[in-house]
Amino acid sequence: MNEGPTKPDFEAIYENYKQQGEMQAVQEQTEAVASDGLESIVAVRKNEDGDIIAVKTSSGRELDYVSALNEAKSGNLAHVDVFHRYGRDILRSEPDGIKSNNLDQLPPF
Repeated sequence: MNEGPTKPDFEAIYENYKQQGEMQAVQEQTEAVASDGLESIVAVRKNEDGDIIAVKTSSGRELDYVSALNEAKSGNLAHVDVFHRYGRDILRSEPDGIKSNNLDQLPPF
């Protein structure tokens, strides 16, 4: 019996594409931080509601949330954005397709 031509596994092809993209994005991000000398956020502290109340930077500095916002606004923190919503400024990681570096996913300190 001839089953005909094999059909491509679209899901597997797409997952492979996403994984390669994540690896490339991590590499590009690492190279960018090294070249621009900016600190990045490597860990977070959350309150009991799960809100981020402080961050730890790649140089070991521990910043309360407001200080982290001010550092980000001044352009001193890599790969984060500040946007205004709900009547206040909010710190978030740059959308780059890498889930593991989202602020909410970073390890606690």
